[in-house]
Amino acid sequence: MNVTIVGASGYSGRELVSLLLCHPKVNLVGVTSRSLFGQNIQSTIPKLRGSAKDLTFSNPSVKELAENPDCDLFFLALPHGTSATYAIPLLEAGKKVIDLSADFRLNSAECYEEFYGTPHPSPNWLKKASYGLPEIHSLSWENTSLIASPGCYPTSIIVPLFPILKGGLIEKNHIIANSLSGVSGAGKKPSEKLLYCERNESACAYGLPKHRHLSEIEEQLSLAISENIVLSFHPHLVPMNRGICTTISVLAKGGLKRSEIWECWNTFYKNRKFVHLLNEGEHPDVSHVVGTNRIDISVSEDARTGRYIICSAEDNLFKGAGGQAVQAMNICQGYDEGEGLP
Repeated sequence: MNVTIVGASGYSGRELVSLLLCHPKVNLVGVTSRSLFGQNIQSTIPKLRGSAKDLTFSNPSVKELAENPDCDLFFLALPHGTSATYAIPLLEAGKKVIDLSADFRLNSAECYEEFYGTPHPSPNWLKKASYGLPEIHSLSWENTSLIASPGCYPTSIIVPLFPILKGGLIEKNHIIANSLSGVSGAGKKPSEKLLYCERNESACAYGLPKHRHLSEIEEQLSLAISENIVLSFHPHLVPMNRGICTTISVLAKGGLKRSEIWECWNTFYKNRKFVHLLNEGEHPDVSHVVGTNRIDISVSEDARTGRYIICSAEDNLFKGAGGQAVQAMNICQGYDEGEGLP
């Protein structure tokens, strides 16, 4: 199938280029970037030397993309707000879109404006989009031509919590999630706080108390029990290139039984190749998942407080972004969900 990546100069966009160039059932026909227009992909992304052929970054208009008869699927690796201005014309032209921004992840235009500080550019499309977390939702082009790929932090929290909330194993109140993210999660836009001397040998919390990703975390977890969930989410920036490590503290319902949590996960994620359950005493490690589309999860009992301590680790640029978007494409196309993914 012919695929185009719109906005491929960022970290997630570059990972998408690498993945789709090597995908056995994809023909990458277009890669766009305003800042890199006219440059050869092999010179801009040196690790792709020998595999990118003669692809160069283009800068077509939205109208030109929508009228392109040779491409049916577009990955949008654009900032929120900008992404919708591309997605809507493409969708109206009959194209399929997988959007990596936050523009279509929420069901509520009011919630979008609250967390992103601007009115949604096309609220009528919010209900038409599918939230693209493959392990939680059934994805199909028959349902929609718009997939909203989840954020990196939400993936690390929703995957472990959704089944056990749905199964009634934990209380819906007093959920506390702490996440540590590599610097690539902040994107490539130049910023003083992202300079090497600022981030090396340092760690800090940010986005408190209402990080933007909290909106989709609460919305998706609320779907598990058909009740509103409010949780406390504390993101941190730490001195590593990529990866997310999340620790979640939850109150047990009906007494501590670690085996019930593990069995609930095992049943819910049976045959899902990218969710890996760790044995008792093991804890997820970012170094074990970087470069893969896998998320590792574990659970421990805290008898002193009557709480479970749940941990997860993922690569924010794979399972938290580009890899998950390709996984969603695979499912919608009827391929094996792991096709072309490490």
